[in-house]
Amino acid sequence: MRLTTKGQYAVTAMLDLSIHSGSGPISLADISGRQDISLSYLEQLFAKLRRNDLVSSVRGPGGGYRLSRDSAEIFVAQIVDAVNEIMDATGCGGLNDCQDGDICLSHTLWRDLSKQMHDFLSEISLASLVESSECHQTAPAL
Repeated sequence: MRLTTKGQYAVTAMLDLSIHSGSGPISLADISGRQDISLSYLEQLFAKLRRNDLVSSVRGPGGGYRLSRDSAEIFVAQIVDAVNEIMDATGCGGLNDCQDGDICLSHTLWRDLSKQMHDFLSEISLASLVESSECHQTAPAL
């Protein structure tokens, strides 16, 4: 069980935005170049992030995106939820029909694991990730 690239790219892009936030609005082209994520894919992700009030856009020359609030108030689970990524370890997508229309023996285990993953990511802020040494070691400089 893992997040798809949609969730991973959204978190990575938001981390990049958070790391470089001190230099004003950040263009998606800059994030694309630093993180090797397709510009068109970033545009799709940031449309969802903007609709969920995690980022705001700045138009005009020197425009780009900013975090809509302090990075300590934005949590990984919010980012994943915003791009419609579902953290579900059940084999049935949570529909309780895992085994020919009936609930399987291990359904509760996988459902509880999904909740634990979401709860875990709900406690990790962008600020805490930016502060980690691993994040700074892999973040390319401007």
